[in-house]
Amino acid sequence: MALLTDAPSHSAAPGRRSGRLSPGVRYALRRTLTAISTLVFVVLFNFFLFRVMPGDPIGLYTRGRNVDADQIRALREALDKPLIQQLFEYLKNPFSQGVDSVKYSQPVWDVIGPRVWPTLLLVGSATVIATVVGVWLGIRSGWRRGGRFDTVATNVTLVLYSMPEFWFGMIMLIVFAVGVGPIPGIFPIGGLSTPGVDTSSPAGWLDVAFHLVLPVTTLAVIYLAEYSLIMRASIIEETSQDYLQTARAKGLMDKRVRQRHAVPNALLPTMTLVFLNLGFVVGGAITIEYVFSIDGLGSLTVDALQGPDVPLLQALFLLFSAAVIFANLVADLMYGLLDPRVRT
Repeated sequence: MALLTDAPSHSAAPGRRSGRLSPGVRYALRRTLTAISTLVFVVLFNFFLFRVMPGDPIGLYTRGRNVDADQIRALREALDKPLIQQLFEYLKNPFSQGVDSVKYSQPVWDVIGPRVWPTLLLVGSATVIATVVGVWLGIRSGWRRGGRFDTVATNVTLVLYSMPEFWFGMIMLIVFAVGVGPIPGIFPIGGLSTPGVDTSSPAGWLDVAFHLVLPVTTLAVIYLAEYSLIMRASIIEETSQDYLQTARAKGLMDKRVRQRHAVPNALLPTMTLVFLNLGFVVGGAITIEYVFSIDGLGSLTVDALQGPDVPLLQALFLLFSAAVIFANLVADLMYGLLDPRVRT
C-alpha cells in the first residue's frame, strides 16, 4: 500500500535521517492513536453514564422479574463496591459485566452475538449497492451537467433523499409484499428467512436473499441518493480545474480525461462519506429492521429501550460507538491513501 510504503525516491537527500518514519506511516499512526483514544473515552463514558442515571438500578434490573433475595443482595453488594474497583472489573469485559439481560435473562453478549450478522448482511449489501449505483449516477450527471440525464437523475435523487426511511419502507412493503391493485404481492412481508429453512444450505442462502430484497432496496435507495448528489457536486467542481483542460490539450479523449483524472479526484469526498456513513448506518438500520421485522441489532435496540434493559442498552451503546470509531478510522486511512496532501 502506498500509504505504508511511502518511501520517497530522494531518500538520499542531504540532512534526511534514514531511520525516520515516512509521512504515510506517521499519518496512519496518528489516526490510529486518535481512534484508540476516542474508544477509551467512550468506554469510560459508557461506564459512568449508566451509573449517574436517576433511579435505583436494582429496581430497574428487577422490574417485572422474579429475582430472589440472595441475587438482589449480590447485585447491591456489587454496586456498593468502590467506584474504581467497579471500573477495573468493567474494563475486563465492557460488553458483559456479569449481569444478564433483563428481558432475555442471558448474558448480554449471548443476546447480541446472533443479532450482528443480520444487520451486517443488511447494511453491507445496501452500502455496496448504494455506493456503486450512486457514484455512477453522480459521475454521469456531473460530467454532462444540465443534460436530460442530469435533470432526471438529480430530481429523482432529491425526491429519494427527502423521503423518511420508515415511510419508504412501508410503501415498499404495501406495494410489493402485500400487493396493490394489479400488482401482486411478490416478496415476503417480513423476517430474514422462511421458518424451517436451513440458512446454511444453498437453498437457505437464496431464501435469505429473497427476504432481503425489499429491506436492502429501501436502505440502498435512500443512501444512493446521498452519494449521487455528493459525487455530482465533486465532478462539477473538478470539471472547472485547469488540469483537465491540460489533459484535453494533450489529445486525451473525453472519456479518458473523465476516468483517469476527474473521477479519482472527485471520489475523495464520496468515499469519505461512505465510510463515515458505514458507522452511522448501523443505527439507521433500526427503522428498516423494525419495519421489515428483521431480528438484527436495530430491533434489539428497540426491545432494550422498551424495557428499559439497562445492561443490554449499555452493551449496544458501546458496540455502536465502536463501529462508528472504526469506520472513521478506515475513512481517515483511505483518505490518506487517496490524497497524499493530508499526510503532512
